[in-house]
Amino acid sequence: MLLAALAACGRTERPTTAPRITEAPGVRETQRCFADLRAMGVDFQPLPDRQTGPGCGLTGTVKLLDIGVPTANLGAVRCGEARAFAGWARNGVAPAAYQILGSELSRIVSMGSYACRNTVGTSGPARRSGHAVANAIDVATFELKDGRRISIQRDWNSPDADVRRFLQTIHTSACRRFGTVLSPDYNAAHHDHLHLEDDRTSFCR
Repeated sequence: MLLAALAACGRTERPTTAPRITEAPGVRETQRCFADLRAMGVDFQPLPDRQTGPGCGLTGTVKLLDIGVPTANLGAVRCGEARAFAGWARNGVAPAAYQILGSELSRIVSMGSYACRNTVGTSGPARRSGHAVANAIDVATFELKDGRRISIQRDWNSPDADVRRFLQTIHTSACRRFGTVLSPDYNAAHHDHLHLEDDRTSFCR
């Protein structure tokens, strides 16, 4: 049932340019998103808007305090990205861990969200990353209550069929919630994490 529910995914062809970044959200869109987070029972702190460099800045961002699943290393993140991430963690990752690996999820470890930088590992003209506007999260590791640590770098091609199934299942689940999802199957720059971006495209690799 879980795999069937998470079966849909976006395009898999390689894009000719780096994934695009959406326009900054307006005040009304951000307020609607805040209401959505509250309805989900997510505890968060709105952050002030500010520009941090050419093509970089924080608009409509939040600090996630409690999404129902412990997380590590998350900083400022756009509200829409936060909403997608909370839904994925609670309704995609946590159930998959229990149903496929037989243990409850104890923590998702990220590599961060905001960083004023360009995309990496893509050809063509330099372009700001979704991280430059806090619209992307890189996830590296999943910790289970039985003590296991499932990492993208070590376990993406694990000899354990259940571990591979878990990672492919949560990857597919992410593709239903985020616009751009990049994994080790995309390029070497993503060998150790899943890049999850709320850019309203449909690119899953």
